[in-house]
Formats: sequence, structure tokens, C-alpha cells
Amino acid sequence: MNNQSFLYRNGLSIVLLSLMFIFLGGQFYTGWKEHNNELAEHQQPQIDAAKYATSGHFISATFENWESEFLQMAMYVLLTISLRQKGSSESKKLKGEPGSGEEEVDREPNPKPDAPWPVRKGGVFLTLYKNSLSITFALLFLLSFALHFAGSLKDYNEEQAIKNLPAESASTYIKGSHFWFESFQNWQSEFLAVASIVLLSVWLRQKGSPESKPVDAPYSETGK
Repeated sequence: MNNQSFLYRNGLSIVLLSLMFIFLGGQFYTGWKEHNNELAEHQQPQIDAAKYATSGHFISATFENWESEFLQMAMYVLLTISLRQKGSSESKKLKGEPGSGEEEVDREPNPKPDAPWPVRKGGVFLTLYKNSLSITFALLFLLSFALHFAGSLKDYNEEQAIKNLPAESASTYIKGSHFWFESFQNWQSEFLAVASIVLLSVWLRQKGSPESKPVDAPYSETGK
């Protein structure tokens, strides 16, 4: 592949986003079929794909997962600023280790001509830009959290209607266990996944991956 081609320069993001849309499509289709099976069990009319796309069942399931992913990434970005894990490729070096002085990511930005415009502008623009990654992940988490809650409440009340039970208000629902059970079961799994790569990268290797230390690196060596 041409080193200057668009696909070569953006291959990682293209493949990851393509996989996301493929699996999202799979989730939508199977979720639609599953939801219609549930409706049939309660002698309710089935719904078409367009109606399912705006159903609480689909919205809740989608943003329940997105919420946990963005929480994981926001916390990971922030925790790796100051916390360390000896021997992990995901950690900055410990004090006293070779190359443990000021790391590249810790140095103050230089407003050179080819630096991003907030760096050259300085002031509040630079302050926001220096924290823009964690801020963006936090905002995406809050947006997904709100959409998960709205979808979960809608799905719950749709189920209540099928059972001829009264709908529940948002203020009552958020104080119950159902919504928080959905959230916590995803949050714990995300932090387990992050902890796994932090710890497993101490001893295990994958040649060619930037998420791994070099194959011959000692277990005690921290950082990539």
C-alpha cells in the first residue's frame, strides 16, 4: 500500500470505526428480533425497524455501553497522569528508572509555528486544549449517560404499559435499582479490561504493537 495513501495514513481508525458500525448493525438487527419476540410473548403487535430505532430498548442498550466506554477512557487518561504501575507498558516510568525524568507528555507546550493554534494562541485556549482529551471524554460520558437514562426509562415504561402498570417518573426511576444495575454491570467490566492490559503488559508481549513493551524488555521495565 502506498505510504502516502489515505487508507495507509488512517487505516487504524477506518478499521475500528468499520468494525463498530458492523457490530452496531448486528446489535440493531438482533435486538430488533429479540424485542419483537418479547412483544409476541405478551401478545403485542410487532414493530418495524424504523420504530425500533427510536425505542427505549435500542437507545438504552446502545448508550449503556457507550457510557461505560467513555467513562473508562476519561478515567484512564486522568489516572495515568499521576499513578504508576511498575513494569507496565501503559504506565509512565517510576522515579529512579532510566529515562524517568520529565517525559515528553509532561513538558510545557512550545508555541512553534507548526503547533496547533490553541498552543500559539495561549491563555484560556491553551488551558482548555491541554485538557481537551479528558474534557471531551467526560462530556461524551455525560451525554451517553443522559441518553442511556432516557432510553432505559422509556424501555421500562414501555414494559410497564404492556403489563398494564402505571408509568414511572424520571425522579423515581433514577432512585431505583434497575437503571443503576445496568450502569454498574458495564462500568465494572470496563475497569477490569483496563486493569488487564495494565497488568498483563508487565509479563506478556505482542511483537509490533505499541501497546506492548519490546519482546526482550525485562519485566521490571516500566513504559514502552
